[in-house]
Amino acid sequence: MTKQIISHKAEQFTESVIREMTRQANLYGAINLSQGFPDFSAPEEIKLAACDAIMADINQYAITWGAQNFRRAIAEKASWYLGLEVDPEREITVTCGSTEAMIAAMMAIVNPGDEVIVFEPFYENYGPDAILSGATPRYVTLHTPGWRIDAEELAAAFNDNTKAIIINTPNNPTGKVFTREELELIAGLCQKWNVIAITDEIYEHILFNNKQHIAIATLDGMRDRTITINGLSKTYSVTGWRVGYTIAPPSITEAIRKVHDFLTVGAAAPLQEAGSRALRLPRSYYEQLQANYFAKRQRLLAALKSAGFKCFDPDGAYYVMTDIGTFGFDDDVQFSKFMVKEIGIAVVPGSSFYHDPALGRSQVRFTFCKRDETLSAAEERLQKLRSTLR
Repeated sequence: MTKQIISHKAEQFTESVIREMTRQANLYGAINLSQGFPDFSAPEEIKLAACDAIMADINQYAITWGAQNFRRAIAEKASWYLGLEVDPEREITVTCGSTEAMIAAMMAIVNPGDEVIVFEPFYENYGPDAILSGATPRYVTLHTPGWRIDAEELAAAFNDNTKAIIINTPNNPTGKVFTREELELIAGLCQKWNVIAITDEIYEHILFNNKQHIAIATLDGMRDRTITINGLSKTYSVTGWRVGYTIAPPSITEAIRKVHDFLTVGAAAPLQEAGSRALRLPRSYYEQLQANYFAKRQRLLAALKSAGFKCFDPDGAYYVMTDIGTFGFDDDVQFSKFMVKEIGIAVVPGSSFYHDPALGRSQVRFTFCKRDETLSAAEERLQKLRSTLR
């Protein structure tokens, strides 16, 4: 009998399209407006804190579920920013980035046959995470304009097999910020069907248009059925540090810690120490962060619209989803190849954010977490796009 070497799970999804577009950017010398990492420096203070920690010989294993000082800093910040009182000893797990936090959380609660609800367009990891953890993903579409939730469609996705729903607010790739009313709708369904909310809040401080970040764990009835996921990457411009965390009730945290221990053992000890400094930066840091990103947002939106894109203006995060229908290409993949090879800008095909590629065939995503010099170069190349297609 011939054995199948590759698992059925691994055959159900592809490599990351986002990371592939970064490789394409490097191959063609293109400006990378695909993958969401800043090309500017992290705050000097936290870089020095990381160096100090290394020189102080904080170079061995931290406690598996996170250094105590870092967990306390997480709890302090959750209190003042989210209004969430957290026990750092029993409710926090430090992970190797929010990416590991998500898969550890999924593996901690999911059994074969369980269903997990995923809003789409979605960050591309969520579907594979559901598959790898043994769940069946059920997709609920966010509708334009505004990436709104259809309450009837959402309610229809819940059933006795539903174990969890994944929420990402502010949202990647759309920039949607879930409203209190939307979160209350989700909370009511979670309580009706005994479902856990897994909420990815990695962009919590990148908000525009007076939008407010609301943690679903703070809503009535949700404290004991929410896993909150976050990390240092986006707020502090350290995507390469890979330091994330979960906040969850003690019983769920215990399960997450067990899975995390055997996935990665622990996150980098000196970077956790530096993270303690980052999480205790003054509140003025976050105000300046928003102001800086708002300026970048405005620049990219203006350049894209001038070049002929229809933009879905984001209320949060640092991405812009666009419609490419006016450019006359067959689909998003063909357009993305043209952009990286001929125009010199790497973007992400919209189809990678949907379970059915046809739903994203007229969309591509840009990111604006870049230096002013990078955005200036992108503006020039976008003008070239306009003239090329005339």
